[in-house]
Amino acid sequence: MALPIPTLTALSSTTVKPAVIFTTPPNYAARLSDLLALKGHNPLWCPTITTSPTPQSLIPHLSPPSLSHFSAVAFPSRASIASFSLAAASLPKPLLPSHGHTFTLAALGKDSELIDTPFISQICSNSQRVKLLVPPTATPNSLALSLGEGYGRKVLCPVPKVVGLNEPPVVPNFLDDLKSGGWFPVRIDAYETRWLGPDCAMAVVKKGEEKGGEVYAAIVFTSSGEVEGFLKGLKEFGWDWGTVRRRWPGLVVAAHGPVTAAGAERLGVDVDVVSSDFGSFQGVVDALDVRLRALGHE
Repeated sequence: MALPIPTLTALSSTTVKPAVIFTTPPNYAARLSDLLALKGHNPLWCPTITTSPTPQSLIPHLSPPSLSHFSAVAFPSRASIASFSLAAASLPKPLLPSHGHTFTLAALGKDSELIDTPFISQICSNSQRVKLLVPPTATPNSLALSLGEGYGRKVLCPVPKVVGLNEPPVVPNFLDDLKSGGWFPVRIDAYETRWLGPDCAMAVVKKGEEKGGEVYAAIVFTSSGEVEGFLKGLKEFGWDWGTVRRRWPGLVVAAHGPVTAAGAERLGVDVDVVSSDFGSFQGVVDALDVRLRALGHE
């Protein structure tokens, strides 16, 4: 049986190693926690957002023969793939006839591992008709460029609906990049990204207000939504990012890739470490590990 992911509220005063806070939603938390622990760090989960699939929004577009009107599906996240799969599971299979134009499924980095043989068989009985495209760089912009010239063809884009936060520019920019490439993107809100509420940063604040309170080695953000959720939670207690920096001046801020880093900087959060390999969480964990060890956090 897997051990539960430690949370900030479970932190003991006897903990020796400074904690590495991470703010990922529940569907990513176990993976990132395990990677941090394997490097010898003390992971503490402080989620600020959650993601929930809304597959019913995809069903009208996947129901045969509706998907035949598209030439590609562009998945910007694991959550979008999961929601697509849930919608497909409720429909007659296959979703596409065995003959026709090449149908492209585009996904980022390690997310592409979810598009396996059973996944493809739901879409078309002729696997030769379906092409899996993984761009060399795991960013939405690279995904759009890798699809090539669209010539007016339709591409299905399962993206998040943001609730309780401002929509970051990454999705609108992604859709604009597809349009610039000659594609006709059809946006579907396939899942919700929702702020977890005013208590999401409470444990950090409580520890910070204690006399001789806890010392944190680092905080890891894997999306700009997490950053905004964290800042919004701090505000509920009269804190801001400057308060965090004053309370823990040695805190290392790590971002999973340049898109997250740019989003954090846009929100006023200075980033110390950006992973150059961001096809999976391993990249940000490796980069953070190098920085922490250089600072003496063995």
